[in-house]
Amino acid sequence: MEWFESEDFWINYSPIMFDENRWKEAPTVAGYIKKIAGLKKGSTVLDAGCGLGRISVELVALELDVTGVDLIQAELDAAKENAQAEDVPLKLIKADLRSFQTKQKFDCTINLYTSFGYCDTFEEDMCILKNMADSVKKGGTFIMECISRETAIMYFSSGEEFERAGVKVTTSFTVEGAWEGLRSKWTLTAPDGKIIDHEFVQRLYSASFLCNKLLEFGFTNAQVYGDFDFSPYNQNARTMILVGKK
Repeated sequence: MEWFESEDFWINYSPIMFDENRWKEAPTVAGYIKKIAGLKKGSTVLDAGCGLGRISVELVALELDVTGVDLIQAELDAAKENAQAEDVPLKLIKADLRSFQTKQKFDCTINLYTSFGYCDTFEEDMCILKNMADSVKKGGTFIMECISRETAIMYFSSGEEFERAGVKVTTSFTVEGAWEGLRSKWTLTAPDGKIIDHEFVQRLYSASFLCNKLLEFGFTNAQVYGDFDFSPYNQNARTMILVGKK
């Protein structure tokens, strides 16, 4: 079992990863998704790796028809609760993106908040990318927000220490190979002294490589931006926003 298949991991780390600021930005991100993909009322969206439904719920609030897919039942349960709390209809599917295939094709498929590159093998990563690409209908849009090799280099830090969700968080980062991956170690120390450690490697892909892969997987156009506002992907890029059009 790979680490991202563990419910215990998400139960322990979700409050750290998805803090108040991440929830506050969700409506803005959802608005950008709708604009980038040119979506209208009733347009269909697949949120691949929806997690807690942070973005899915906001997209439904924008009158879009949203389906969220995730591997972790606890995350899907939380997404359902969040949708119910906002009184919006969100469809949810438990599935592994490495094997997920759907007969329904969507106007837009999204994969956000650096949710790509964690599989043990390159082939599994590419399988996920192709499955997401295949879910997009002709004329549709694919949007990925992810750390790239370039942004990992620009913003590299050896680690930091901070408090969040009532625990002390200590992080450390090292480079794998020739910037082929980023090894991360996160240590959580609770007020009672209990310590939880987790270490993982994210495979790093260049923006140009992923653009070329989208073209290989059936998109007619693939562009990369430095943020959701279409700012350039250059030395000032905040992140990598990959946009594929079929």
